[in-house]
Amino acid sequence: MNLRSVVEISENSKVILKMDLDVPMKDGNVEDENRLKKSLPTIKLLLDKHCKICIIGHLGRPKRNDQLLSLYPVYQTLISLIEEYQKITIRHQFIKEVASFESYDVTVLENLRFWSGEESNDPEFLKALIQISDCYVNDALATAHRKHRSVQLFKELPAYYGLAFVSEVEKIVAVVQHPQKPITIILGGAKEDKLSYLPALIPIADHICIGGKLPRFISQEQGEKIYVAKLREDKLDLSDADIQEFKKYIVQSRTVIWSGALGYFEKEDARKGTREIAKAIGESSAYTIIAGGDTEASVSDIGVEDKIKLIVSGGGMLLELLTKDTLPAWES
Repeated sequence: MNLRSVVEISENSKVILKMDLDVPMKDGNVEDENRLKKSLPTIKLLLDKHCKICIIGHLGRPKRNDQLLSLYPVYQTLISLIEEYQKITIRHQFIKEVASFESYDVTVLENLRFWSGEESNDPEFLKALIQISDCYVNDALATAHRKHRSVQLFKELPAYYGLAFVSEVEKIVAVVQHPQKPITIILGGAKEDKLSYLPALIPIADHICIGGKLPRFISQEQGEKIYVAKLREDKLDLSDADIQEFKKYIVQSRTVIWSGALGYFEKEDARKGTREIAKAIGESSAYTIIAGGDTEASVSDIGVEDKIKLIVSGGGMLLELLTKDTLPAWES
């Protein structure tokens, strides 16, 4: 693949910038700014080129116009981060419908999932914005596996990819093309569709460990490569025996890829498995990649995030790229 970097964009362009705005929220405020900070270098580069930027993205899974999932608090946080990063005051606005953005340095559009056209990939959705834009930049790798309207704009405008996007894709592809074996892949979380990747993951991995809610959807007998967690009695977390099995495979590995929490992460008393595995991965000498919000939160919670070689935002995206070597964000 040959992703055209944002560094190639012409000066004074009007740019649609897709960002990962789906950040953890608490009491109406942004709880974790890391996803926003990933795109600051791309934003700075565009502002240095005197570009006008319209930022698009989503927050949560709203049932249309749910004001509890408005991007306005995210917008306020993002603008503060940009101005701190740039050390300058920028002209900015927050708009609830597509409009001209030429008069402002940075415009942030309301949650795209407030409109049905985003997830249905309606060609009429965002058409007005496309018509007043010169190019499109995708710096939201976490949603690059989805065939949503905002991901598919590369088909209608000259397309570029953000600095964080390109860097993370190159690192993931390097693991696929030049793997350091043995490879252990750990799957967790609550989404059953992750299991659809199993047939394609088996040739890649030496060991696959399955936890989280996934053991409820799959039989225990999966062959010698796959360990399906037995879970503790209430099924909300790994058992102590599961933790030891997972750790055994981690110690044996030169590459560990982990996607999804291994217990019911919303409950404090169901986080032991996730934390124990995060600690084991942090202490491992293997090349480590983790993906997903709860997975990222777990390594941050115990202070080992600086020991992880690569942290990416989207677990589904990571599995898609590992198994198909391409993503809907650039495939024609």
